[in-house]
Amino acid sequence: MDLTTEEALAVRMRSLLLTPEKRCGSVAEIVEWFGAMQAQDMASGLWSLGVRLPGSALGDVEAALERREAIRTWPMRGTVHLVPPADAHWMLELMGVRALAGAAKRRETIGLSEQTADRGVEVLAEALAGGKRLTRAECLAALAAGGVELSGQMGYHLLWYASQRGVTCIAPHLGKEQTFVLLDEWVPEPRRPSREEALGLIALRYFRSHGPATAQDLARWTGLTLTDTRAGIAVAGEALTTVRVDGTDMLVDPAALDPAPAIRDDWAALPGFDEYMLGYKDRTLMVDKEHLDAIVPGGNGVFQATLVERGRTVATWKRTLGKKAVNVDVSPLTPLTRAARSRAEAALEPFAWFVGLPLRVRWPSTA
Repeated sequence: MDLTTEEALAVRMRSLLLTPEKRCGSVAEIVEWFGAMQAQDMASGLWSLGVRLPGSALGDVEAALERREAIRTWPMRGTVHLVPPADAHWMLELMGVRALAGAAKRRETIGLSEQTADRGVEVLAEALAGGKRLTRAECLAALAAGGVELSGQMGYHLLWYASQRGVTCIAPHLGKEQTFVLLDEWVPEPRRPSREEALGLIALRYFRSHGPATAQDLARWTGLTLTDTRAGIAVAGEALTTVRVDGTDMLVDPAALDPAPAIRDDWAALPGFDEYMLGYKDRTLMVDKEHLDAIVPGGNGVFQATLVERGRTVATWKRTLGKKAVNVDVSPLTPLTRAARSRAEAALEPFAWFVGLPLRVRWPSTA
């Protein structure tokens, strides 16, 4: 099947759960659909879920995380994601192990021995045993009390290392503080697919939630080799189908093609670290190359929140939570008409509802 760029974007937005045609009813269903969702910035991760649960409030999503509908850990690329709890173990074993391969070099850089790192994991396991849930500061205090050196970046590395090893995971925040628990205590019955099954499962989940996309997109998202990526696609088999988008072969869940893709005049206000942008190696379908620097200023890895029209990024936005309102500053990537500005403001209203504050939008004078 051949798809135009516009049709491919319509399908992709459907796959990303950003259109009314495809919705999930809970945090657990959304994270299961994706397999893993970017969540290195907690506020962005919460809105990534909220925007896919129309009518939900921040408290609803936080309550779902307290119910353990999803947990946070470092399943791939050394980056924090929300994942289904039962899948955390096999994801760490399949993809997280690649990040561990570079841990020795990182330890050498920060002056941390392997023996001290392993001791740190033991101390954290002992401190958290018995259902305890400790804040980041409390974890560091436990490490220090256990005689583990914490100078420079050592503390952060040890917290990462313990989770990367599958000993701990990140629990919901207490107030504004990150907390940690033992993974085995929070997930007493993990799924244990074979490596071949796991490769097929991650390929299927990626393409059903991001398709149409390429094998290279999947390799970049998972951090797996292209050999493993192609093996996963082969295992997924007929659960995926190939479409051709402007001369490029891409894969997609065939269910995303039914009904036939229609160009919808949809808008969405997305957080910066959303799968919409971070889920692909090649982002040219969603944004012109000359605008990438506005979305990732200086290429520093910090993604700005985006306003999306028909699957294309047309502006970035920044929010400031006040006592009486949420103030949003919009920066168009190209001039927007008055009608487009009205649509953009309407797209921001669900976020204001989510945080429970009236919306105030500010536009540059040249917009």
